[in-house]
Amino acid sequence: MLAKRIIPCLDVKDGRVVKGIEFKGLRDAGDPVELAATYDRQGADELVYLDISASLEGRRTLVEVVRKTAAEVFIPLTVGGGIRDLEDIRNLLAAGADKVSINTAAVDNPDLIRQAAERFGSQCVVVAIDARRVPGQEGWEVVTHGGTKPRGLDVRAWAEKVTALGAGEILLTSMDMDGGKKGYDLALTAMVAREVSVPVIASGGAGSLEDIGRVLTEGQADAALAASIFHYQQYTVNDVKSYLRDLGVTVRFES
Repeated sequence: MLAKRIIPCLDVKDGRVVKGIEFKGLRDAGDPVELAATYDRQGADELVYLDISASLEGRRTLVEVVRKTAAEVFIPLTVGGGIRDLEDIRNLLAAGADKVSINTAAVDNPDLIRQAAERFGSQCVVVAIDARRVPGQEGWEVVTHGGTKPRGLDVRAWAEKVTALGAGEILLTSMDMDGGKKGYDLALTAMVAREVSVPVIASGGAGSLEDIGRVLTEGQADAALAASIFHYQQYTVNDVKSYLRDLGVTVRFES
């Protein structure tokens, strides 16, 4: 059985790691390079680095910060935020990213997924899907621009499409649960995990060890992304992995 992955997420705005609820009410959480190095030492399986305001403000991800972060960590690094074209992807990979995460650009131009997969390999291409439950209905809708712009796309159908186009992973964030520390959206995560053949990274809502355990079991996620619980020292990565091991979930420990 493949080991489940624990992935700290560094949401970055103006060169600092921040955390809020649904990307609002942001609080400073520290320097991205220092935090990345800390999580590397703690035994994180991967890191995700997201410039959360890049798409909203029309800016591109800060390649220089990525380069500094990549120089300090020795685990896979996924970078997203403001990626618009193949040149952006090439620049990020050259700066030290192992994977890139695309969201808004993928919705605006789905063929970018295919082009990126053909040029750089599917293993480099993560499609981020920000999902919000449709009021009064069953199902979830894709939103972009930091969760501010509904796109009229059904999450299930979009997940199937991006996989067919060549996405190697899906980073699935529940905007309804993000930052609330009340648990992941298990129904959303399990629905997408059942529908696609690529790994699904669950994001949005981690508040306890039990939340992470449930999303990796009931939610059928391949990896759990978390931010607040790590940034504010509620738990370490090792705390999470020790809990999961005791729960019977396969995780990777440093030798």
